[in-house]
Amino acid sequence: MDLIPAIDIIEGKCVRLTQGNYNLKTVYREDPLELAIKFEDHGIKRLHLVDLDGAKAGRIVNHGVLEKIATKTNLKIDFGGGIKTEQDVDCIFNYGASIATIGSLAVKNKLLFFECIKKYGSEKILLGADVKKEIIQISGWLEETEIHLFDFINENTMAGIKHLFCTDISKDGKMEGPAFDLYKRIIVKHEEIRLIASGGISSMQDVFELEKIGCAGAIIGKAIYEGKINLIDLKKFGYAN
Repeated sequence: MDLIPAIDIIEGKCVRLTQGNYNLKTVYREDPLELAIKFEDHGIKRLHLVDLDGAKAGRIVNHGVLEKIATKTNLKIDFGGGIKTEQDVDCIFNYGASIATIGSLAVKNKLLFFECIKKYGSEKILLGADVKKEIIQISGWLEETEIHLFDFINENTMAGIKHLFCTDISKDGKMEGPAFDLYKRIIVKHEEIRLIASGGISSMQDVFELEKIGCAGAIIGKAIYEGKINLIDLKKFGYAN
């Protein structure tokens, strides 16, 4: 299973929100590059980089952070936030992202999203499904849709999506454990999907349980920053797998 630290960016700084609330923001690092280098030094291979300014503004804002990390490290970066057009996808790949993380576009312009899958291939696209009570939320979790999670997954797997990360927003940033039951249901219904868990992870025990139920990866944020999970444990997990 891939363990993927998250760096969320506001105004060029590494932050964490609680339940997606921009007013509940904690700044953890002034320079995200320093943190990315630290991750790489501890054996981390992949990074989940989120442009929260971009998600809120509806356009990519922090591409400079992406370029800096991509240039100074060998991390495989999946980047999301503010991707609205095919040109945006080209832009983030040009700045060094390996994978485009897309959620809102898949809701607001399905045909364009399906074209992106065809153009770039399913290995280059990570579909984001952020939910409250299993209803899809978009635009940095600021906009609620009427789309049920499982309808969303069904439609996009039919279009060729193979990689999905799902965040139960009610769990995010609270470190009270991830949405195990929801992830089990997704895995049972969609064995063809490589599911990455996101939100609520509070300990290595949570990581072991996610691996046990069949998750392909786990995005870990606040638990690292608050010292609940240390990088040495992540490194040991990598060696064990």
